[in-house]
Amino acid sequence: MAVSKTHPPEWVMEAFANGVRLFGENRVQEYAGKRVALAAGGLFTDPEPAKVHCIGPLQSNKAARAVQIFDAIDTIDSLRLAERLEQAAAETGKRLPIFIEIKLSPEMSKHGLIPDASELHQLLERLPELHHLDAQGLMTVPPFADDLERVRPYFHQLRLLRDSIARRYPRLALHELSMGMSHDFSVAIEEGATLVRVGTAIFGARPSK
Repeated sequence: MAVSKTHPPEWVMEAFANGVRLFGENRVQEYAGKRVALAAGGLFTDPEPAKVHCIGPLQSNKAARAVQIFDAIDTIDSLRLAERLEQAAAETGKRLPIFIEIKLSPEMSKHGLIPDASELHQLLERLPELHHLDAQGLMTVPPFADDLERVRPYFHQLRLLRDSIARRYPRLALHELSMGMSHDFSVAIEEGATLVRVGTAIFGARPSK
């Protein structure tokens, strides 16, 4: 996935012209504006159209709009959000791919459900009944470290959690592991990542605020 958040539509269209078909954006309002230019550029009418995932924290009050403009939501961090997305997807007749975001790092800046939290298990119990959501896997963002061996345990832990969930909740098919970014995706792949989020290595550093 090419993480195109904060970068202008022209850069997204250039990446698309060079073969990229999966992008990540993190703000509903920002992407809604950018999407107009991307649609005009033909990204969604091409024989092999672009897909765009929401990879940033999503507030429940923006769920309906997110369902309209995104192809998947990668940051499900509460049962409430899942239920709001289910309602919005049902109203539009859409089956929405989702990832459950898991918080493995103690950093306050990281989001997601804690592995042993009761809310995670409540969500996993409820998901089979949310027929307009397609739960595909787990996602996590580890702390940044120059020494990649310091982040490996986080990727390994997510894979073990996915395997544990598969045994405990056989009605779910969480085959995907979304983990790893520009600086650590090689280790993430070694630990079983099926989807990596690469931004800086493709688009360069994000513009300063």
